[in-house]
Amino acid sequence: MDFIIQNILNAMQWGSFYALIALGYTLVYGVLRLINFAHGDIFMVGAYISFFVASFLIGPITGLSPVMAFVITVPLTMALTSLVGVTLERIAYRPLRRKGAHRLYVVITALMCGLVLEYSNLALLGASRLKFPELLEKQIWHFGGVTLTNLKVMVIVAAIVVFLFLQWVVTRTRVGMAMRAISYDKFAIPLMGIPIDRIIVVTFVLGSGFAGLAGLLFAMSYPVLEPFMGMLIGWKAFIAAVVGGIGDIKGAFVGGFLLGFIEVGVVMVFPSSYRDLFAFTILLLILWVKPSGLFGIPQSTKI
Repeated sequence: MDFIIQNILNAMQWGSFYALIALGYTLVYGVLRLINFAHGDIFMVGAYISFFVASFLIGPITGLSPVMAFVITVPLTMALTSLVGVTLERIAYRPLRRKGAHRLYVVITALMCGLVLEYSNLALLGASRLKFPELLEKQIWHFGGVTLTNLKVMVIVAAIVVFLFLQWVVTRTRVGMAMRAISYDKFAIPLMGIPIDRIIVVTFVLGSGFAGLAGLLFAMSYPVLEPFMGMLIGWKAFIAAVVGGIGDIKGAFVGGFLLGFIEVGVVMVFPSSYRDLFAFTILLLILWVKPSGLFGIPQSTKI
């Protein structure tokens, strides 16, 4: 029983990372109908931003304690990562949107933006891995044969809080109402006086900011950073969002945790080399049974 509970906690931690990134995917898609394939690399950029911010704050210039540095690093990382996401939207996506470019070209542009972020990082910082500084003293609690750490609890709680916050924003605020309106009919919205570009910027601020938070928490949990760290986890989070029903916040949240549980469950039974094979096969079967995802709704398009 202790073995099962321990793996459930591990699955919740991994699922939290997937959920945090998948929420950004689904938020942008829900508003723009754009699959922002650069989002996984924004997660990577967030991890590197948190590294440099934390290293500066605990350095000899400021001399802050690690705890105080952590308190400052969290909002600063989210803000700077949001700036990266908004810059991508302003430079790469908005010109195509205003010219009425086909959605396929926007998706290709998103893929290229992700590659630019990866190889810019590689060119500037090199291929050497960086070790994230220790901001919080690791606390370990033992409950029988079950081990729980403060970082694990923090990651899980952060994912739940972000989900509840986004759910509140989308369903209870005027900005969320505008987001839903744009996803329904982006051509009629300007006639109602709603500034589309401003709402889209808010969408990228939220999605990129929470990707930065995921990058910070991931770097604290697994403190080795490298330029391509966002590639695979970004693709997995995208698949989790699709399985949950892309465009639906609850679906992205559940899909991220579902992928985490599947991966850890596979490792419990089979060698770790089978993890991705079995996980993606199971997710493919889910989409085969329900192509719109667990919480997605089939949509028709007028021609």
